Amino acid sequence: MTNAELIRVVLIEGAVGGVVVSAIAFLLSYFVKDLAGRTLLATVLFAAAGAYFGFAFNESTPRIWVLIELLQVIAFGTLGLYGWRGSPYWLALGYLLHPLWDFGVHHVGPGWTFAPLPYVIACISFDWVVAAYIFIAYRLLHLASRRARNPVR
Repeated sequence: MTNAELIRVVLIEGAVGGVVVSAIAFLLSYFVKDLAGRTLLATVLFAAAGAYFGFAFNESTPRIWVLIELLQVIAFGTLGLYGWRGSPYWLALGYLLHPLWDFGVHHVGPGWTFAPLPYVIACISFDWVVAAYIFIAYRLLHLASRRARNPVR
């Protein structure tokens, strides 16, 4: 399999994973409560960032990377927490920005030496699919709740 073929397959797998997580989050939000869906989304964002922290614990990786990855976990974790209990758009922002970390630091930047290429590439499509879900679902939910309060006559 060529590198281009691998990237295409992994982008598709990431997007499918994003659809699955988004569907589960929607079902939790709809049938349980919105906080349950947001809990899933915040947890997955934290875990996606935390994976890079785990990848940094490698014998050949300079120790400074452990600190760098810890800082990005804190940054994305903070966005996740704000989106968990506050505006869902904080979660969407986290999912929009995380691929910049994936691609910029771990694909074309110095972090490529320890982060597995399939994870980096899958994260890009996964994160953008989930970000799109958040923007669409919460924008539509917002419009639906406003229509319920102020019906058109």
